Amino acid sequence: MLADFFKLKEHGTDVKTELLAGATTFITMAYIIFVNPSILAAAGMDQGAVATATILSAGITTILMGLFVNYPFALASGMGLNAFFAFVVAAKAGWEVALGAVFISGIIFVLLSIFKVVDYIDISVPVSLKKAVAAGIGLFIAFIGLKNAGIIVSDEATLLALGNLAKGDALLAIIGIAITAILMSLKVKGSILIGILLTTIVGIPMGITKWNGIVGMPHSLSPILFKMDLAGAWKLGFFTIFSFLFVDVFDTLGTLMGTAAKADFLDKDGRLPKIKDAMLVDAVGTCLGAALGTSTVTTYVESSAGIAEGGRTGLTAVTTGVLFLLALFLAPLALTVPGAATAPALVIVGVLMMSAVMGIDFNDFTQAFPAFVTLAVMPFTFSIANGIAAGFLAYIVSNLFAGKAKEIHWFMYVLGLIALFHFAI
Repeated sequence: MLADFFKLKEHGTDVKTELLAGATTFITMAYIIFVNPSILAAAGMDQGAVATATILSAGITTILMGLFVNYPFALASGMGLNAFFAFVVAAKAGWEVALGAVFISGIIFVLLSIFKVVDYIDISVPVSLKKAVAAGIGLFIAFIGLKNAGIIVSDEATLLALGNLAKGDALLAIIGIAITAILMSLKVKGSILIGILLTTIVGIPMGITKWNGIVGMPHSLSPILFKMDLAGAWKLGFFTIFSFLFVDVFDTLGTLMGTAAKADFLDKDGRLPKIKDAMLVDAVGTCLGAALGTSTVTTYVESSAGIAEGGRTGLTAVTTGVLFLLALFLAPLALTVPGAATAPALVIVGVLMMSAVMGIDFNDFTQAFPAFVTLAVMPFTFSIANGIAAGFLAYIVSNLFAGKAKEIHWFMYVLGLIALFHFAI
């Protein structure tokens, strides 16, 4: 029944592979269950209630992605957007108003998806930029993994430097990277998931892995449920709502194109079939998240971890979503996996995603330059949206002055103006 519903044979996969891939994606992104509530709590929100909202919105939306789009993409409250929510908007106007702004941005996103504006985006963006987005995301998530593990740290003189690699999280993460790399080299099925589990075990004698129990009751949503202030959100002005919308749309677009390229979902023209449906689910997830009481829900780059394990259909997403819902009661167990054990997965997936650069024609400067800008800006500015926007502008400028104006799709100019607006604000 599962094979027929999700068309597993058509996608060259099986139930076992999909379940394994879904579990891998869940473990790789489960950190959001604990990180998001702590960030939103800084805005005065009830941390336990936010944890429940984070889990419910991730689980429900990811299952919707699997059932209605049949793609292996998972969704949850977005990092970066939650910080903007808590430390910028909520700090200025209150978390209820911030939730209202997120909800309104989600409604606008839904309309853009329904009226096929996202289709124009998919058609107009050249294949070279899509490949660059995939590779850029690879660099970005590897950077996140190294940063979260303390392998790289901030430095006043050089901006970045090596952390203390002889102990703590950094040492455990290095051990985890080595374990996973060896497993990958030996072509062991489920290398990333096995690597996470083995690294968690290694962390026990090191004092990093902490046993937190197995079962716990979920916290009530009542302190934050349906508390968004829509009237107050409109008073914030267009720019604040547009900021939520812009980052959500472009982060989602970038993640979808990047992970889809890695999964070979793009057609012969470099387009992603059913992108409208995938974006619509993401937009609905944003509205649902705001209603439940959490910041913008978006498609996660960590979906690439499951894709790297062979996940190719919605069964992967449904598996991830179900595990999220189970985490309502198993949060103490999920907390046992330390961040240093999931960081290696991000680094390894970054390696795998870099293969997309082979689809970029570096002999054509009008293709190479925009691709490089996209690749560089994402990790250097810690933003997928910045990388995409900069790449759009670089593509328009380089091709326009090279006499290739006719090769630029008209909607790219629209995206270029939006990108300029993004950097202006």
